[in-house]
Amino acid sequence: MKYSLLAGRILFSLIFIISSFGHFGEQSIGFAASKGVPLAGVLVPLSGIIELFGGLSIILGYKTKWGAWLIVLFLLPVTFMLHNFWTITDPMAQQMDMAAFMKNISMIGAALIIAYHGAGPLSLDNRATRNNDMLE
Repeated sequence: MKYSLLAGRILFSLIFIISSFGHFGEQSIGFAASKGVPLAGVLVPLSGIIELFGGLSIILGYKTKWGAWLIVLFLLPVTFMLHNFWTITDPMAQQMDMAAFMKNISMIGAALIIAYHGAGPLSLDNRATRNNDMLE
């Protein structure tokens, strides 16, 4: 079972780590600005940094609970500002945005579970805890 938790952390984190690099390009900044994100030139790259650190934290199992909260901090505004499907009139575009919205909601749920339970046995957090226990 400990390997399934590690695999889950890896699979969960990959989307954040990989997509974080796109937050520094003009296309992502322009898209966010078109959706009404204020100071998109600053906030979009900042969100990429938050997303990257959160994903790396979870995948490595280092300060995992903090990393999960960074993912929640990233996902909440992104979900409600960029995937506000209720404002879209085109049925196809609305359905696509609703799918992205629901995907993000489920990822917020997963991040909250990680924030509560932590990384599990195969993690740097667990290794640090074991080392501290041996010192006592």
